[in-house]
Amino acid sequence: MDADPYRRKLHYRAHHRGTREADAMVGGFFDRHSAEWGPVEFEWFERLIDEQDVDIMAWALGTAEPDPAFAGPLMDLMMQLDFISLPEGLSSHKS
Repeated sequence: MDADPYRRKLHYRAHHRGTREADAMVGGFFDRHSAEWGPVEFEWFERLIDEQDVDIMAWALGTAEPDPAFAGPLMDLMMQLDFISLPEGLSSHKS
C-alpha cells in the first residue's frame, strides 16, 4: 500500500463507491493508472470521484457525453475499460 496519505485516501474512495460496479470501475481505473500520475492527474481524479457514480459510469460507458470539466486524455483512458476484470465465468461477449 502507498505510504502517501493523500493517495491512500483516494485509493479508499475509489474502491468504496457504494456499488460493486462503481467500485470495480473507479477503483480499477485508479489501480491501473495512478502510478503514472502527477499532481494534475490526481487533482482531476479527486474532482471526478466527487461526482455521482451514475454520471461517472455513464461517461465511461459512453452512454452520456462527459462533463467538459472531465473530458480529455484521462476520460479517454477511462472509456477504454481495459482495467476492469470480470469474475471467473463471466464474459463481455455473448455466445
